[in-house]
Amino acid sequence: MREILEIGHVEAIFRYPVKSMRGERVEAARLGWHGIEGDRRLALRRLDNRGGFPWLSATSLPDLLLFVPERAADSRDGDLPTHVRTPNNERLPVFGEELAAQVERRHGGPVQMMQLRHGIFDDATIAVIAYDTVEEICRLAECRPDVRRFRPNILVRPLRGGEFQEDTWIGGMLSFGGSDSGPAIAVTMHDARCAMINLDPDSACSSPQMLKAAVRANGNNAGVYGTIIRAGEIAVGQSVALHRTT
Repeated sequence: MREILEIGHVEAIFRYPVKSMRGERVEAARLGWHGIEGDRRLALRRLDNRGGFPWLSATSLPDLLLFVPERAADSRDGDLPTHVRTPNNERLPVFGEELAAQVERRHGGPVQMMQLRHGIFDDATIAVIAYDTVEEICRLAECRPDVRRFRPNILVRPLRGGEFQEDTWIGGMLSFGGSDSGPAIAVTMHDARCAMINLDPDSACSSPQMLKAAVRANGNNAGVYGTIIRAGEIAVGQSVALHRTT
């Protein structure tokens, strides 16, 4: 038997044009077969790394969070950034040698900006979290609630209170906008957290109590990952429904 339950609405949408650099909050976005258009299509490759994951991330260089990708004034939604605003307030071309040199000095090794057509993701193409989960982990860590620490694509404001309710979505489908033809994702797995949530998005300073709180509260899981099963436009304010077999 198929159950459809309205669980909340889209509170916020986030996109991260360059992996581990500052994200952007948008009112609407195209949810395509490879995630939100323009999300993580660029990343810095560590040229001296021979491992299976060559991309430079904020877990090894927290300062990356302070670099801000910027688009041209006449760009369309989902277009790649043309420049990056550095922590020193310099505006440098995204593929320029000056930007790479700045990152190299902070990282201590050579890097190269790369573009991948379908994006560079750790585990899945879309990440979703409920506001109550953000609030509970931050409360336990004695930090102000800040969803940006968790770097989701979609923040859901639930109709009913309760932290970690995303765990019950796994194996189901989330649809957006109340239409049978609207965008939808299959919820596939927990979002297991790492030291990234320790980093303050505005200062890059670390608060280790954040990850400890996530481990203590829910076995290190906060939010879920999904894969796209119907593409379409997603927007703040849209209803979110959970489809599952009972």
